[in-house]
Amino acid sequence: MPCTDQKPSFQKRRFLWACALAATAALPAAALAERFPERPISFVVPFPPGGPTDAMARTLAIALTETLGQSVIVENKAGAGGNIGADFVARARPDGYTIMFGTSGPLAINKHLYRKINYDPQTSFAPIIRVGYLPNVLVVNPATKATTVQELIAQDKAKPGSLDYASSGNGASSHLAGVLFNKMAGTSLQHIPYKGTGPALNDLLAGQVNMTFTDILTAMPYIKAGKFKAIGVATEKRSQAMPDIPTIAEQGLPGYDVSVFFGVVAPAGTPADRIETLNAAFRKALSSERIRKTFADQGLEPASDLSPAGLSTFIAQEVTKWKAVVDASGAKLD
Repeated sequence: MPCTDQKPSFQKRRFLWACALAATAALPAAALAERFPERPISFVVPFPPGGPTDAMARTLAIALTETLGQSVIVENKAGAGGNIGADFVARARPDGYTIMFGTSGPLAINKHLYRKINYDPQTSFAPIIRVGYLPNVLVVNPATKATTVQELIAQDKAKPGSLDYASSGNGASSHLAGVLFNKMAGTSLQHIPYKGTGPALNDLLAGQVNMTFTDILTAMPYIKAGKFKAIGVATEKRSQAMPDIPTIAEQGLPGYDVSVFFGVVAPAGTPADRIETLNAAFRKALSSERIRKTFADQGLEPASDLSPAGLSTFIAQEVTKWKAVVDASGAKLD
């Protein structure tokens, strides 16, 4: 009898123990999802400190730290046009604690420009949000006769090869902007590569070259001082920073767009709920009046679609677009 009396009690204890184990096994994943983030987040910038990408990332990191309740630490991992930092993030643990502030280079152009690249911008990352884009602008030395895109095209076609443009180097966006312009306008602007933006601008100021394509933040002081003449903004919509400058697209080259976009990505396989948490934090930061004004002062145009899917679609479009331009340029980097 004693044994018979104990059996139901033993079975009941086993049942309760099994239930407890099941509940405990299910708890960590749910609790972890609720607590994210519970430690600092590494915000990788694949370029050196001090540039516009770094400055924007640091502005965002402050706001994200306030929203998420954990430190968001900017880490610069520069080299190979952004490839070193991008490869680091692509190989990082997909847990939401390593994210990257990427640009057109590592997220679209470099796939076609570099002979060897260890990641794929479309499959190695989980998109979080497209932050915005920085327009390029076509500027000429004031001695250049043309004041509009059509006048520039006419001047080139009257004497093919007589006009040249400076770039910050082979394969740079300022180089590819000229390649795309020649392709769409049927012109033969001659490419003069320099080792960096500074030397290119110096020779443009000195009248050694006719023109260049550079970001609007860099160009604004020169344009306002009358040292450069703005021919057109290289985006489909006019820049909020300098709305009086017409776009190249509206001057006869519809679809011409050579802006530098900024997007945040995580390693592929990062859980969807963590992507959503990060996306919401970035949305909140970008809605801040302070950040909107800071970015507007830097020439940044806001993105219209802030969803992860929107960035994914945009990257796919950019990868396709830049393949044709890079192929036409003949540029290849090691």
